[in-house]
Amino acid sequence: MNNINTIEVRNLKKVFGKFIAVDSISFEVHSGEIFGFLGPNGAGKSTTIKMLCALIKPTSGSASVAGYDVKNQAFSVRKNIGYMSQKFSLYEDLTVEENIKFFAGVYGLKNEFLLNRKKEIIELVGLNGIEKRLANELPFGWKQRLALACAIVHQPKVLFLDEPTAGVDPVSRRNFWELIYNLAENGTTLFVTTHYLDEAEYCNRIALIYSGKIKAIGTPSELKNMLDMFEIYEISCNKPVEAMALLQNETWVYETSIFGNSIHTGIFKTENGIDKITQFLNTHAIDVLGVRRIVPSLEDVFIHFTKAEVET
Repeated sequence: MNNINTIEVRNLKKVFGKFIAVDSISFEVHSGEIFGFLGPNGAGKSTTIKMLCALIKPTSGSASVAGYDVKNQAFSVRKNIGYMSQKFSLYEDLTVEENIKFFAGVYGLKNEFLLNRKKEIIELVGLNGIEKRLANELPFGWKQRLALACAIVHQPKVLFLDEPTAGVDPVSRRNFWELIYNLAENGTTLFVTTHYLDEAEYCNRIALIYSGKIKAIGTPSELKNMLDMFEIYEISCNKPVEAMALLQNETWVYETSIFGNSIHTGIFKTENGIDKITQFLNTHAIDVLGVRRIVPSLEDVFIHFTKAEVET
């Protein structure tokens, strides 16, 4: 990875009627970087990716991808990128190798180079031995591998992956991310949208988007350090929902959220935070089973920024 920008976005905006889907966002993505775009459904992730792929035109602002302007050089943008959408969108009545050959032809690959690239790409994504199977016969995880193969058959400079592992089992998700790392190590720039917080940890940098606005950008560590004004505690108790409601009303508590059977509570920095939390809950007849200070997770970070958005 280097600091040459493969994607540059400045005040990019998309409006549908009266609805602002993407609200004047700005960022850049470095060459060879895995850049994560993290946000809930409806946050503006897919709309942004479609603008950057020159599939829809921005309402205002500017963006360049692989050195080409998305508004005025759409053909050149599309020629230099790969795009894998949320839904499997290949030809299910074609075999694995027929799908790859078709998309290779779309991008102008011919003759011996096409033959060599087809073999290479099948090996890369691990589709060996199933080249003759119809796409509609494949398990969903294998379909995603095929979709990835078709998106990178022409060796694009930039690869856009829109929720690439949505609905995929954990093992297939891990294997898919190994493929992503492999591509990045070989110089491909990857732009990945996701709502999986654990996946975002795999990215070099992450942009948090909510309601069409970018709330923060940084490495996973940098984002977690943005909460250094607070102390985050994990609380186990017999009445977690009641405990959360009580804590939320205290001035020394910034935010609380449920994590499984426990609570994550952010409090303003103080001495003896564990004792303060324990004593407070005990006075309200809640049995505290354990309190420990923890390193903020990306979910803590995301809750922090979305809470600030709701309150404003």
